[in-house]
Amino acid sequence: QVQLVESGGGLVQPGGSLRLSCAASGTTFSITAMGWYRQAPGKQRELVATITSGGSTNYADSVKGRSTISRDNAKNTVYLQMNGLKPEDTAVYYCNARLLTPPWGSWGQGTQVTISS
Repeated sequence: QVQLVESGGGLVQPGGSLRLSCAASGTTFSITAMGWYRQAPGKQRELVATITSGGSTNYADSVKGRSTISRDNAKNTVYLQMNGLKPEDTAVYYCNARLLTPPWGSWGQGTQVTISS
């Protein structure tokens, strides 16, 4: 099993920056990719960014150019640096790990990000 713990959420003014962290523990050798998803009130959970164990990244169009996902394999931690934050970025952000073995994936508990003046 893989456990994920997010941190770094909070209240930020529009135009500000934030860095989210997600620390993985447990059977981390089974992780093939990690990513961030978000869910705003009344909306479905959506992809924000992913990064594979080899370092390949993928971003949602809504955050491309404003966000950077990175990972520290030695620390089993993935980061999401977000700049130029907008009110529409307000959501609960969830960390996800894709696994080689069942249950094939794991989710963190989520961290609230609120963009407001």
